[in-house]
Amino acid sequence: MRNVIILGSGCAGNTAAVYAARANLKPLVVAGHEPGGQLSITTLVENFPGFPEGIQGPELVENIKKQAESFGAEYLHGTVTQADLSKRPFRLMVDDEWHETQTLIVATGASARWLGLPNEQKLIGHGVSSCATCDGFFYRDKKIMVIGGGDTAMEEANFLTRFGSEVALVHRREEFRASKIMVDRMKANPKIVPILNSVVEDVHGVEEGVVTGVTLRNLVTDEVTRRDVDGFFVAIGHIPNTRPFVGQLDLDADGYVVSHGGARTNITGVFHAGDVQDRIYRQAITAAGAGCMAAIEAERFLEAVGH
Repeated sequence: MRNVIILGSGCAGNTAAVYAARANLKPLVVAGHEPGGQLSITTLVENFPGFPEGIQGPELVENIKKQAESFGAEYLHGTVTQADLSKRPFRLMVDDEWHETQTLIVATGASARWLGLPNEQKLIGHGVSSCATCDGFFYRDKKIMVIGGGDTAMEEANFLTRFGSEVALVHRREEFRASKIMVDRMKANPKIVPILNSVVEDVHGVEEGVVTGVTLRNLVTDEVTRRDVDGFFVAIGHIPNTRPFVGQLDLDADGYVVSHGGARTNITGVFHAGDVQDRIYRQAITAAGAGCMAAIEAERFLEAVGH
């Protein structure tokens, strides 16, 4: 029986572990299918307070983990495959073993949707990204490409024009599906070059260790062309890791946890933290803050019920 189990080992989960462990709750952290979260595939993080020279993403998340362990947090490699949140204590199946806990912090994050190109995964952090606010700064005066046709893609493209000399916006259809106001804003930006009815067939630069260009195919003419780019941003959405909680936690239409105030979910004693609920900011620092909130809520709940 645990006081608190934390699902996820990114910034949110690890920060929750720091706070829960310092409160002497002896938390168990289930690392999840992406240990370290999205920071584990991020190279230089320059916007986390306290690191004027920046810090590598994996190093940052590992440092928070070590901090949590120093206070008594335990880590378990594995993924939750089933959950019974119908009553306390809550029951969680991690791989093939059931665990029980008085409180639960869901910090399972959201995984970026990728295109599935042959070289895409090899170049993540080396020109391929899913976060303009995280990585746009590195492409000052460079050629950038954004993939997507929704509001997120419009926002990313507009944001990236602050840095890049040109932003190509590639969409597979004739019309963007973003809201009219976002499309109008994109069209009014002279730095954005829309490329419609087209798909990227591959991204190049594996041998060089950095993105150098892409192969484009026009879906109407079937013409294949090569285009030089330095930064390649995929903006086709994220997938929240909430599958074990469907039908138990309140989720929105896209599967994100619905907040019931603070870090609370619809189930008393179950709390949320980070990108599993936050579809707006998605930053390491906001995830860390959410982890802190969730741990404090869990501690206060346990105290209130006299546990």
